[in-house]
Amino acid sequence: MAEKRDYYEVLGVPRSASADEIKNAFRSLARKFHPDVNKAHDAEEKFKEINEAYGILSDPQKRSAYDRMGFAGVNTNGVPDYSNIDLSDLLEGLFGFGGFGGFGGGRGRSRNAPRKGADISTHLRLAFEEAVFGAEKEIEITRDERCSICKGTGAEPGTNKVTCPSCNGTGELRETRQTLLGAMVQVVTCSRCNGTGQFIPTPCHNCKGRGVERTTIKKHISIPAGIDNGVQMRIMNEGQPGINGGPNGNVYVEMEVTPHKYFRRNGNDILLDLDINPAQAALGDEIEVPTLEGNEKLRIPAGTQPGRMFRLKNKGVPVLQRNQRGDEVVTVNIQIPTTLSEEQKELFEKLGQSLGTEIKIQERGFFDKIKEVLGM
Repeated sequence: MAEKRDYYEVLGVPRSASADEIKNAFRSLARKFHPDVNKAHDAEEKFKEINEAYGILSDPQKRSAYDRMGFAGVNTNGVPDYSNIDLSDLLEGLFGFGGFGGFGGGRGRSRNAPRKGADISTHLRLAFEEAVFGAEKEIEITRDERCSICKGTGAEPGTNKVTCPSCNGTGELRETRQTLLGAMVQVVTCSRCNGTGQFIPTPCHNCKGRGVERTTIKKHISIPAGIDNGVQMRIMNEGQPGINGGPNGNVYVEMEVTPHKYFRRNGNDILLDLDINPAQAALGDEIEVPTLEGNEKLRIPAGTQPGRMFRLKNKGVPVLQRNQRGDEVVTVNIQIPTTLSEEQKELFEKLGQSLGTEIKIQERGFFDKIKEVLGM
């Protein structure tokens, strides 16, 4: 016979382990090695060993005696001790049982208790400006509502529900199953009444006994200024109806913002790329740039280089639920003309002669050198 292993070693816990740590270790191992789950040839022996260890270490007096005198202090002789083991949670996890005779049966929540209805998800497409400034929109919600024919009873008008003959109104059926631990009583939902305890002999012709019918309603909602693409709005209590008098679920509306022809969004800032000609860049100019609220004047200083950014304060996106706005960031690019008139060619030739033909090799910037050092 193999030498008995230390109980702490069997459960994989230190000798200082708390009662909760011992219980959690036992539950994990018991689920893993239960013979109905684990088909390995030694699973049954390991399962018995785990139960024996837990039977000792879960009892404060037996654990104390074992800590002081070892196996001699508990004298198990290899017989598992189940007297202090609550197997209801373990067995429910193994077999999906809702309750057990002798192991805390009936602790589960009643199937007739009020329960919240299911949530509904939908999409709403917004124009770029609607997302920035907010809007009033109408959405359609398809959900279940009380049947207009049977008024929610599920029974054909003029008939009534009766006590379920299969479960006698309990909503549950008990089945006995033989396991290594003895006879276990499995409590399952009655399939005839779906756990309600009531049976409908003549279901409503409109809702087929469900008590609800599919309906599409229209709902007006207010879109707050500054909402972004992919953001979800929650509409309380407009989802599926609750069960057994429970509250309705919610509706979650995901926003899909249509891209703008010119503008892009970066957080609460609006980005705009703008082309100017070489003369404007070299000499400077005062130009008008578009914003979501009309044109704004922008001063281009002389000597402006490609890629320079200008910031128009408070012309961006409102910050949700705050009295603040982002900016509009304008990036200017120098547009090189591809076709020139004879006069323009002469002017550029004169400009080129005055500027000379010497080229200047650009030194690498500081950040380029940092990227090289970091291997980026």
